[in-house]
Amino acid sequence: MLETYRYFDLPFCSPGDVKDKSEALGEVLNGDRLVSAPYKLEFLVDKDSEVICTKKLSKKEVSEFRTAVAKDYYFQMYYDDLPVWGFLGKVDTTDPADNKYYLFKHLHFEILYNKDRVIEISAHTDPNVLVDITDDKEADVDFVYSVKWKETTIPFENRMQKYSHSSSLPRHLEIHWFSIINSCVTVLLLTGFLATILMRVLKNDFVKYAHDEEAADDQEESGWKYIHGDVFRFPKHKSLFAASLGCGTQLFTLANFIFLLALVGVFYPYNRGALFTALLVIYALTSGVAGYTSSSFYRQLEGTNWVRNLLLTGSLFCGPLFVTFCFLNTVAIAYRSTAALPFGTIVVIFLIWALVTSPLFVLGGIAGKSSKAEFQAPCRTTKYPREIPSLPWYRRTLPQMAMAGFLPFSAIYIELYYIFASVWGHKIYTIYSILFVVFIILLIVTAFITVALTYFQLAAEDHGWWWRSFLCGGSTGLFIYGYCIYYYYARSDMSGFMQTSFFFGYMASVCYGFFLMLGGVGFRAALFFVRHIYRSIKCE
Repeated sequence: MLETYRYFDLPFCSPGDVKDKSEALGEVLNGDRLVSAPYKLEFLVDKDSEVICTKKLSKKEVSEFRTAVAKDYYFQMYYDDLPVWGFLGKVDTTDPADNKYYLFKHLHFEILYNKDRVIEISAHTDPNVLVDITDDKEADVDFVYSVKWKETTIPFENRMQKYSHSSSLPRHLEIHWFSIINSCVTVLLLTGFLATILMRVLKNDFVKYAHDEEAADDQEESGWKYIHGDVFRFPKHKSLFAASLGCGTQLFTLANFIFLLALVGVFYPYNRGALFTALLVIYALTSGVAGYTSSSFYRQLEGTNWVRNLLLTGSLFCGPLFVTFCFLNTVAIAYRSTAALPFGTIVVIFLIWALVTSPLFVLGGIAGKSSKAEFQAPCRTTKYPREIPSLPWYRRTLPQMAMAGFLPFSAIYIELYYIFASVWGHKIYTIYSILFVVFIILLIVTAFITVALTYFQLAAEDHGWWWRSFLCGGSTGLFIYGYCIYYYYARSDMSGFMQTSFFFGYMASVCYGFFLMLGGVGFRAALFFVRHIYRSIKCE
């Protein structure tokens, strides 16, 4: 994540009346704070070394520029909705014992046009026109720019292809496809192995149980059939379980809608703020899914405190996210960064939550509470639970979570680098079709590994599979957060308290969301499997 500041926070030549651009909600959430620049780029008008202003930099201003150059700050501007970048200066490291810092003072714009439409813009700095800002002493600087217009045959409809070209280079596509093939092989091997083992084992179990029932009813049962009277015993902390399932289902729905918009081309390069707007609006509109799923399942679990369940569902994901936002927004305000949301934007978000999210959430909860659905258990639950036998360490919760999370993570970790580079390195990611395939693979692997571990748990006569299946399914989120630590220290150039807190704070919220979403997927798959196998046998 790069710290973002207003252009005129540094002592550049400022026009007399700095005009702020009116921005949409998503642009503000993205940290954009655009103002009018002093450069005049008139259509088809070339300019040669026009002086913006002559400025006498004080010692403090020289120090500010030197700090920005040392940190590799760059500016980003927009012309006709096309982005353009440029560095502020350079560091001469010829003499390691005495680095020299230089400020660029000449900026050259090169603009391509086709008839009456602007197609492309780039900015170049003249490496020979520099100001030495190594020492804290006053300096006179003539800020100069020039403009050159060139005709091109590129049609207006293709002018954004340049910005998405980097992620579609043959070398990058080869890596993406290697990731897809690696993930597909993982899925085929895993699903083939599990399907073969489970079908074979279950077939033997069914034959044995059928033989036992016909031959000797007094023969002692063993394995997963032995606990048929406990396997559908409702889990502890029913309200929390239903709330987790509701939040996970909402986030799964949100992810599917985001992918749908991405695949139809809504998130084209530099459609500023579109992704953040979509996330906020769709999350608000899908809040009813969380309310309905949680209340409906809580009712199936014979829960009685409906209001507490609804409050818990509403705060399970939003609560930690709100606390994280408050802390990070305070940090951004302290750093005077544009990542800090203005008060007006916070009020808009609160109104969306109060007028859209909360009513839909409550309506969904009421509909779920009033639903006639009942929990479909193929076997009767006994009055008293059986004692769970002592199990080896590798069959306990944490080792099972580690095993369950590693395989799905191994199927997506290659793609994670490009996602992180896009989100935190301000690179462009446009291959959403490949990302969607990886997402489908993630869901399949999560479901299959959770089903397999659930079977092994039941075969060991451990009937506490409810929470275990949710935790095993969601454990991939913990592996993703572990990758965050690796990425921060080994693959990124981020440093400082603000960048560290923003990266680990917001990634913790994202990984927590993945934990809830994949936990819901794992539990749903395990529930389907458990119902199927116990429906296939005769239970007394």
